[in-house]
Amino acid sequence: MQAFLAELYLPAAGRDALRSAARLARAAADALSAEGTPVRYVRAIFVPDDEICLLLFEAPSFEAVTRVAALAELAFDRIAKADSQR
Repeated sequence: MQAFLAELYLPAAGRDALRSAARLARAAADALSAEGTPVRYVRAIFVPDDEICLLLFEAPSFEAVTRVAALAELAFDRIAKADSQR
């Protein structure tokens, strides 16, 4: 599994919008996993000054994260491979 960072623009959003986006992303990742494509939602980070939300996933491919966006009906502005250390 690889780490991917998805960027989502949340203009004038607060914690409620962040929670909603995170909930939708997690549910979509769980649904894909149940279908046989293992995707794990890891966490969300909101940067209020820039009005962006960064969602971290572990997935087998860029396409799997793109499918998460479609299922969750979230408009990711960008998806990029990331290095993640624990």
